[in-house]
Amino acid sequence: MILVDSNVWIDIMSGDPVWLDWSVSQLKLARLKGSVAINLVIYAEVAATFDSQEALNDYLRPLNIENIGFSQTASFLAGQAFWAYRQRKGTRTGVLPDFFIGAQAQAEGWTLLTRDAARYKTYFPGVKLICPA
Repeated sequence: MILVDSNVWIDIMSGDPVWLDWSVSQLKLARLKGSVAINLVIYAEVAATFDSQEALNDYLRPLNIENIGFSQTASFLAGQAFWAYRQRKGTRTGVLPDFFIGAQAQAEGWTLLTRDAARYKTYFPGVKLICPA
């Protein structure tokens, strides 16, 4: 399973002039390798670019994208990553979306397709990433 981060989706949906080609090609390669998924956080982040839930679901449906919830293990790992972030003097007061995304990839043993790998490399070093060099 490959979890596709919201930044990849937003690149594609917005036609980002810098990242569109990379994001489209990596998503195509990911789909050739097997199942592709998003989670509830990615769904929420991508929802901002649609006028309705129906429109977002209509966009995702033909792509056969699985939308998967969080296990207790993933939720726990997200909280632990947030605690480590706060110990490093991080200033945010709520668990960051990237922690839920990275924790789920780690808990489930999935690969993560993202173009913003720095936080994942720091807090989830065991997660296999597909990211720009």
